[in-house]
Amino acid sequence: MTPGLDVALLVGAAVLLVAVGAVRFSTRLGVPSLLAYLALGVAIGEAGLGIRFDDVELTRVLGFCALIVIIAEGGLSARWSTLRPVLGLAAALSTVGVVVSILVVGVVVHLLLGLDWRLALLYGAVLSSTDAAAVFATLRRLRLPPRLVATLEAESGINDAPVVILVLLLSRAGAEAAHPWWYEVFLVGYELGVGAAVGVAAGIAGRYALRRAALPSAGLYPIAVVGFTVLAYAAGSVLHASGFLAVYVAGVLLGNARLPHRQAILGFADGLAWLAQIGLFVLLGLLVSPSRLDAAVLPAVVTGLALLLLARPLSVAVSALPFRFALREQLFLSWAGLRGAVPIVLATIPLSLRVPGADRLFDAVFVLVVIFTLLQAGTLAPAARRLGVTAPAEATEILLETAPLERMRADLLQLEVPPGSRMGGVHVDELRLPVGASVTLVLRDGVGFVPGPDTRLKVGDSLLIVATAEVRDEAERRLRAVSRRGRLARWFGEYGEDRTS
Repeated sequence: MTPGLDVALLVGAAVLLVAVGAVRFSTRLGVPSLLAYLALGVAIGEAGLGIRFDDVELTRVLGFCALIVIIAEGGLSARWSTLRPVLGLAAALSTVGVVVSILVVGVVVHLLLGLDWRLALLYGAVLSSTDAAAVFATLRRLRLPPRLVATLEAESGINDAPVVILVLLLSRAGAEAAHPWWYEVFLVGYELGVGAAVGVAAGIAGRYALRRAALPSAGLYPIAVVGFTVLAYAAGSVLHASGFLAVYVAGVLLGNARLPHRQAILGFADGLAWLAQIGLFVLLGLLVSPSRLDAAVLPAVVTGLALLLLARPLSVAVSALPFRFALREQLFLSWAGLRGAVPIVLATIPLSLRVPGADRLFDAVFVLVVIFTLLQAGTLAPAARRLGVTAPAEATEILLETAPLERMRADLLQLEVPPGSRMGGVHVDELRLPVGASVTLVLRDGVGFVPGPDTRLKVGDSLLIVATAEVRDEAERRLRAVSRRGRLARWFGEYGEDRTS
């Protein structure tokens, strides 16, 4: 009946299924799946199957829509108890750090590549934002101290807002009457302040409405939550404020509200974020012209080295001055500032506004993202071990749609007993978990069993722990303490506080 639509659905479904399968393949290889999605887009584009796509404005619009979903999922899954202690540093990295990064990259690109100041600063601005999707997908597979993960995730969720503003200002510079510098500073402050306020308002309104609403179907709650985050973006944009910051703030408030069917909400948001990532990366792969990428390798390498070796470490060092972060933590934060689809999406802004040299900027950013994602993502785990910032005894959350856990307001955690952990040889009752937390299953040598109080844990065991929301943080601290100093952890003054220094 509609052959054009049928073919489009056939191609779209095939691309989606291949992309889903690529997640498992890329995970086994230890590289981010975004590279597989970009390669898939290039493969079906003009250099592969011959599908020609060059609508920059549509790519920018759809890219922003995808980022809304990705950032919302990051906010929803962020735990306020781990986010609160690092909020100051994350905010500093997203503002002061962004400015430092833009200036350093801009100076290096201007001097070494001979670009004019406006375009050089655009290189720095586009690349100053860490990518939420890349950070969320990569860091959650590693066992790191919660505050390092929380810092990087919060930074990637917050820094899109000021970076988008700065890219727009630089892209429009010269096209409109120039404003004095103080006006531009006021404008950035207004957009961030009002955007945060809009996010708070949307989050509070969502919490109030969903706690009191008796919706006829559990499946409506996830839709409503996503609707409130999109509402936050739209309201912020209408008020000429930062919609992206509004989305993240609303997501954090809603994700920590203990709403009805919370696990279903998080599962739905996670699936929607994956779909947004797949669509975004494939679309960006379609947009690029492989025939132009050879000429972009040198600018990409020069810019990437300036970013990785100068701009990022300096921005972290300056931002961390007021905070107590050890040097090794700062070095890991510098190395783990992953770039992904966000810089490529941001590069479409000057491209759509026809800024001179924007096509070369887009190509260079695309090449840089591919090269340095391979370089950084594959070395994060070794770098964490080398710097001594790993946390092998850290429990990770498992998202399950289970009614009993919902009624108990509890989470299901997984913990492995790694080599060298003092937890090996400890009996279950010697863990002394708080009331409301208990070890419900032990997986040993591929066989699961329900442990008793006198069950002795062994290295290599995998534990499933149920913990209510009220005692989850206390349970995790106790598990860290036992892993570090054994059953007599408190006797040695070890209380499992989150620290790496």
